[in-house]
Amino acid sequence: MAKVLHITPERCTGCLRCELACSQMQTGGSFQPAKSVIRVAPLEAHTSYAPYTCLQCAEAWCMTACPVDAISITSTGAKVVSWTRCTGCKLCTIACPYGTMFLDLDAHKAFKCNLCGGDPACARACPVEAIEWLEGEAQDWLGAFAAERAARDLAAVSSSRFRVQRLTL
Repeated sequence: MAKVLHITPERCTGCLRCELACSQMQTGGSFQPAKSVIRVAPLEAHTSYAPYTCLQCAEAWCMTACPVDAISITSTGAKVVSWTRCTGCKLCTIACPYGTMFLDLDAHKAFKCNLCGGDPACARACPVEAIEWLEGEAQDWLGAFAAERAARDLAAVSSSRFRVQRLTL
């Protein structure tokens, strides 16, 4: 069985250590959070957080969209971008429904999580194990965490007294 990144948003404290560790790996040693391929989204007025990164989805929309076949799959299961082939067209960034394909503005090339070659820095840096590198199969993107919050938010909207009025011209 392959290893996968397993993210448990309920554990995240928003410390951003994962972003710093990732940026250090992506840049070869400096801390540049803008170069991180894992992001921590603040939710509910900064009372909870959800780390997100490419979970190497089976659909691989980024690979399908790339017109020059610059994205390939490694032995760890990571979809990686070849900078020698990438033209910086950004089609992969548009195709990714999760927003986890990025464009390096200095190099004008796409980049994404490469699982740090099989030892993800984000998982090693997380002090509360909100990000883990485990044996298993890829899970649904944020799964029950997202479903619970979506249901609550939709219930709040439907119970409000908003009225839609049509304008006639």
